[in-house]
Amino acid sequence: MPMPVAVLYQALPPPSIGGVRKPAKPGGYADSGADIAVALRRAGVAVVTPVATPRASHDRDWVFGDDAAGIAAARAAGAQVLWANTVLYRDHPISEAAVGMLVVGQHPARMEQLDDKFATNAWLRGNGLPVVPARLIAAAGVTPAANPGTGPVVLGLGAVAAGGVPAADGDDGFGWPMVVKPVRGRGSQGVARVDDPAGLQAVAAASLASGLYGDRLILEPFLSGAELTVAVMPPGDYVIGGALRHMRRHWSLPPVLRHGHDGGIAPYSGNVAVAANSRVATPDEAAAPALRAVADACAAAGDLVGSRAVIRIDARADAAGRFLLFDLNTKPNLTGAGRPGRDDQDSLVVLAGQGIGWSYGDLLTALIGCAWRMPG
Repeated sequence: MPMPVAVLYQALPPPSIGGVRKPAKPGGYADSGADIAVALRRAGVAVVTPVATPRASHDRDWVFGDDAAGIAAARAAGAQVLWANTVLYRDHPISEAAVGMLVVGQHPARMEQLDDKFATNAWLRGNGLPVVPARLIAAAGVTPAANPGTGPVVLGLGAVAAGGVPAADGDDGFGWPMVVKPVRGRGSQGVARVDDPAGLQAVAAASLASGLYGDRLILEPFLSGAELTVAVMPPGDYVIGGALRHMRRHWSLPPVLRHGHDGGIAPYSGNVAVAANSRVATPDEAAAPALRAVADACAAAGDLVGSRAVIRIDARADAAGRFLLFDLNTKPNLTGAGRPGRDDQDSLVVLAGQGIGWSYGDLLTALIGCAWRMPG
């Protein structure tokens, strides 16, 4: 029987890191935190809560803040495991407030590194994985000649002309249409397709001026093929089909296929529930060479980054049908059906788990088995 668990939500806004910001989610993931807590309790796991008699329809009845006071309250209530359903970073209070406790989630310093989607993709690409090419853009650019050896090229908005993005960083460049997105984004929030320099100028300038995402954005070629997402589990012991299996390396759940795009971009899950535009690949579909290859690449990415909890990697096919990874999510959404009014809230990871016969509770209890102890 797992030890008592407390679920944390995002009470602290993420800091600006190197001029780049990840906007806080409205509600701080308290909704998914309550989904997790309710499902765990129904699965027979001891769950401690901030109120004695939590109501299934009230998110905050089930979750503790991720600040020092919230973690202290969870410990005082008897929690021995903290489910970090929040965005962690190097100086997050959990590093000191949770010393000696088991944690479900990523290591704070590693999550800060991996949440930089441009740097993470560049690193995966440099290790031979099929990752979409990309550039950084800003209101004013920095060229290698003007700023040698100090990091990647940062293009100014005016430098992206009708001919597209010039060759650099080991690729041949790319043309229109393109995708512009935050460096530290969340899902498809702030992601847009742009078809020409004028469109890029309008979208990127407005995004940069808003201050929501910081002073840089990512620019990638728009991939016109099918889109899917792959949930990657850490090494460990798992019950699959009634049998205990030991996974020595990171491994992939069945791919989830996406459809119902808006302007070529999958809509943000806060606007359209993913259950309405996603489905698990059938066994025959998952066995196709292209899908097997991308699932293997995602598992290899999990090994490379050393994730300690489930991650989700989004990929899309190019014109030749080859899937390229474009977004590694260190804290994928874990909403799930089971509370009043939330029957359509199964997240992409939950859908993937259903592909091997896991219920929401099965998935969550499997993830508790991946918990690691916070060092002192």
